[in-house]
Amino acid sequence: MYIEFIDGGICAPNGFKASGVHCGIRKNKRKKDLSLIVSDIQCNVAAVYTKNKVKGAPIYVTKENIKDGLARAIVCNSGNANTCAPNGMEIAQQTCKLVARELKISPADVIVSSTGVIGEPMCIEPFEKGIPKAVKKLSYEGSSMAAEGIMTTDTVKKELAVSFILGNKECHIGGIAKGSGMIHPNMATMLCFLTTDVAISQDMLKKALKYDIEDTFNQISIDGDTSTNDTVAIMANGMAENPIIDAEGEDFEFFCKALNTINAELSRNIAKDGEGATKLLECIVSGAPDVNTARIISKSVITSSLFKAAMFGEDANWGRVLCAIGYAEVDFDINKVDVVLSSSKGNVEVCKSAAYNPYSEDEAAKILAEDEIKILISLNQGTAKGRSWGCDLTYNYVKINGDYRT
Repeated sequence: MYIEFIDGGICAPNGFKASGVHCGIRKNKRKKDLSLIVSDIQCNVAAVYTKNKVKGAPIYVTKENIKDGLARAIVCNSGNANTCAPNGMEIAQQTCKLVARELKISPADVIVSSTGVIGEPMCIEPFEKGIPKAVKKLSYEGSSMAAEGIMTTDTVKKELAVSFILGNKECHIGGIAKGSGMIHPNMATMLCFLTTDVAISQDMLKKALKYDIEDTFNQISIDGDTSTNDTVAIMANGMAENPIIDAEGEDFEFFCKALNTINAELSRNIAKDGEGATKLLECIVSGAPDVNTARIISKSVITSSLFKAAMFGEDANWGRVLCAIGYAEVDFDINKVDVVLSSSKGNVEVCKSAAYNPYSEDEAAKILAEDEIKILISLNQGTAKGRSWGCDLTYNYVKINGDYRT
């Protein structure tokens, strides 16, 4: 059995169309600011959301709409997060009604999402103009347009798809994501929309997504700020016609593996495109007493501002790694910890048994000059593993966020 990356993004699965247009929320008319994803038939859906106490209005509306576990469409705008706006709930509800009217479906079958500036006023007029336009532009090749429409400070589109076999049927999962700043998901301004033509029950779809989030999107950190609008949603229309997955077993496990493949790569892409970033950081913890310990330690390291700054400066300051490991709130023996810094230029063991290990600073500098760095941590007290993704902290990050509203 195989899992293969393919083209097509969210439109790779059978029966999904997408589009992206400029509707006027953003001042730059060359940038798309409204995206639409639609299934030919009703879908089972699942979603996870931010745990920030401040939540965007679209999250409340989406939660209500998909209480029955069903949906046909996803609509998302960029440029305004629709968070802490006095008419936010009304705008989100009206947006669903506009989509429903154009598609001739129920407003309750629409997932609505927003991303952008928090606390800005919002009006319905751009949606009234843009949604009919987005519906007219719907295409089975429209994934890239939709991926562009959800971008804010992102510098690259994030869209992927995979193909795999279940029950002798070719199946697909597609995804688009956005996220560059305010990224420290705890869910479940990070959004991910997934589509699949796999036939899977609502309960098993929810179980698969909730389980996978812990190893993928919840293991990213760009700046330690958990957005008010974090959402990951998946729609499954069953058009691959595989035997329905309604219980745990081999097919469910393989679906979870395929879901993890695409979500892990989207997570990696988000971290690599962090605001102002010049380096992707991947922290891999092995030899842990349990998976939770490995996850927490790996995320503690890539969240450390001091360590992120050291990586920007290409400084093998391993003490900052050990410090971040040490304040992780899990139980383990720090005295057994080894640390290796790695890139395409090689490996250097900088720390052995929680102490300095003689190494060449010149060799370390060559390794850290690359744009993808791995921090390999061995706890040497178990068999569990975990990983997380982040980026370096640069001067440009401060500039981007100092000028964010202007």
